[in-house]
Amino acid sequence: MRFEDQLLTRLRRRAAGTPGASVSGLVQRLVDEGLRLAEHPGVVFKDGPSGRRAALVAGPDVWEIIQVLREVDERGPAAVTATAEILSLHQPQIRTAIRYYADFPAEIDAEISQAEAESAAAQAAWEAEQRLLA
Repeated sequence: MRFEDQLLTRLRRRAAGTPGASVSGLVQRLVDEGLRLAEHPGVVFKDGPSGRRAALVAGPDVWEIIQVLREVDERGPAAVTATAEILSLHQPQIRTAIRYYADFPAEIDAEISQAEAESAAAQAAWEAEQRLLA
């Protein structure tokens, strides 16, 4: 694949500023994310402590929406309504997250698992602290 000189310079500069990144890895990530953005309007990618992740435009991460959706008692369309109410979102936003999850379930499931593990570790640390202070 050939790039214009200015674009290649920008890619090299971006890769150099990202620890462990290569130009080819950066190009692959940007193409993948660009395709996902085109396929899932309303989804963006954000950097954070846990890495890059899919999120709604001006909204929560997709994994957070799916986690709430799994936890509500309702099923079917009522689950979408309940999740939207809990998260103060509109139903089309919940459906956007559901469609993204349908295409990338392993990615979202891994993010949910990581969040649950971090939450369990924080809870265990808090409980240990409480025992020490009792």
